[in-house]
Order: sequence, then structure tokens, then C-alpha cells
Amino acid sequence: MSAVEKKLDGMGITLPTPAAPVANYVPFVRTGNLIVISGQLCLGMDGKLADAHKGKLGAEITPEVGQQAARLCAINLLAQLKAAVGDLDRVVRCVRLGGFINAVPTFAGLAPVMNGASDLMVEALGDKGRHARSTVGVAELPLDACVEVEGMFEVQ
Repeated sequence: MSAVEKKLDGMGITLPTPAAPVANYVPFVRTGNLIVISGQLCLGMDGKLADAHKGKLGAEITPEVGQQAARLCAINLLAQLKAAVGDLDRVVRCVRLGGFINAVPTFAGLAPVMNGASDLMVEALGDKGRHARSTVGVAELPLDACVEVEGMFEVQ
């Protein structure tokens, strides 16, 4: 077990089986030392989207639930990253996260919701988890998920 996975285990996190693509794309692309991971939804360990994570921030989804959903997205990013490189100790750094928040047009609390994913990266990877980031509100996400997060990582 890698040091990163031991750290995750200590946080009570087990990486799920990475989700398979549901359309015409691949879950990740490696180019040189960069891994670009397709957007990950807030799927649970069972690979399903909980009803609690369906809907819009600013309507049926609270900011706290949105943060939890973003954290799940980050866990799913790490699961895809492990599938891509085999050992999370090969991560040099999280370069970038992109967050998509399913929100009503007047919801202005996007950044704190996305912190659920950002905080998890720093907790799991330490300083290697500090990253550039974009967060945008969107009208809809696949399966009516409240959050989706994509990532880019530098690896050895």
C-alpha cells in the first residue's frame, strides 16, 4: 500500500473502483508526465449517485452537502489516478482542478463548495495537493449530480 493510500486509510477513505465512461471518452489521458482525468461525479463507494447529491445548489442542495459531494468527486479523481499510474506515490503534484457546480443562477457560494475537493487533495497529498483551480456554476450536470470535478496531475 502506498504512503498516500495509507494516509487515505487513516482518514477513513478507501478508493472505489473507478467509474467507467458512459459516453465516447476515456477516463484519463496521459501525455508525457501529465495525467488529465475526465470529470468525476459525486458517486459513492457503490458506484451510484445518492439522491442526496442530486439537484441544484441554492435550491434542494445545501452548501454543506455540496462540499461533501465535491469531496466524493475528489476521491473518485484519486481512484482514476491510481488506475492511470498504479501507485499514488508517483504523484509529483496536483496541477489543476476544475469544478462544475449545478446551481441556481443566483447561487454565489461556488468557491466554498469546491473547497470540498481542494481540501481533500491537500489532506491526501500534502503540499503536492496544492493546485490551480477554476470553479463554475452550470445549469445542469449528468444524472442531475450537484457537483463534477476534473483534474490534471503531474506524475513520475
